[in-house]
Amino acid sequence: MDVEYYGEYVRNSRGVWLFTCRWLPLSPPKALVFLCHGYGMECSDFMRGCGTRLAKYGYAVVGIDYEGHGQSRGPRCYIKKFENIVNDCSDFFKSVCAQKEYKDKKRFLYGESMGGAVALLLHKKDPAFWHGAVLVAPMCKISEKVKPHPVVVSMLTTLEDVIPKWKIVPTKDVIDAAFKDPVKREEIRGNRLIYQDKPRLKTALEMLRTSMDLEDSLSQVTIPFFVLHGEADTVTDPDVSRALYELASSVDKTIKLYPGMWHGLTAGETDNNIETVFKDITAWLDKRSGDDLPAFLADNLQEGSGHENGITAKSPRSIARQKSQKKRLGGIYLCGLKGSQMHHNSPVQI
Repeated sequence: MDVEYYGEYVRNSRGVWLFTCRWLPLSPPKALVFLCHGYGMECSDFMRGCGTRLAKYGYAVVGIDYEGHGQSRGPRCYIKKFENIVNDCSDFFKSVCAQKEYKDKKRFLYGESMGGAVALLLHKKDPAFWHGAVLVAPMCKISEKVKPHPVVVSMLTTLEDVIPKWKIVPTKDVIDAAFKDPVKREEIRGNRLIYQDKPRLKTALEMLRTSMDLEDSLSQVTIPFFVLHGEADTVTDPDVSRALYELASSVDKTIKLYPGMWHGLTAGETDNNIETVFKDITAWLDKRSGDDLPAFLADNLQEGSGHENGITAKSPRSIARQKSQKKRLGGIYLCGLKGSQMHHNSPVQI
């Protein structure tokens, strides 16, 4: 292989051991890419294809299993506080960026599904630190079609400190709904590191609160980003990405929707489709990982919209016009989990 892989455990601020991994090219990397995996997922196996592909394209790829996920310690898929995930990722990712060989490299976030929310919150935590984000079918709002009634939320909230870890939240089989290719779907189902039980009460409420917080602050997103979504996604609504694209204040923002593709763009589609998705991702990263970023933006952010490989980049004046429409647009987009009617090595402490 043209890629070096290794994993190690680090200890977070709460004393919990978290599994981390890296895929490194044999030559000096173009830039750093930090993986934020989805709910119930993990990095070393499920995101191996992503890490390997990006490393072969010349990127140093770094991942971490959230507390309770994958090979990390803690109650399985129990999210006591969503901010713990964000803080753990921030601490570890920044510790990697501070290493001598990486200090001068650009830093990109890569988030899938719930990991898209993690990436956006990492940006919100330190807006000036990150150079860009790739967001694959991100969870940044909850669709009104599946959002619980406020009375139900209030009732569940009264129980969250009594039975926080109870697996009482009903949900459909996400693996069946997310991954289109039947062979890949069964391989993913056979990954015992992936959580496949009902969500815990506290976990579900934390995800709901996080999505609602993001929903109220999409206009505060300023990071350059590329958002990708399958048009046939029934797990997170494609309007999640449309709303993020329309409402974000980022000068450099691009979007691409893939006809007929499902939620698992990078792991559950045919090999040809997955290759197409990664070509788009690496093309976007390549344009922004060099030293000529200002020139690139000047060339592509002209009046109107520029197009490259089906990707759209809005101009500053176009963005100014769309800001006046945000209040109206905000009532149109129903985003988030889609409803049926919706069109080990040495431990390091961090």
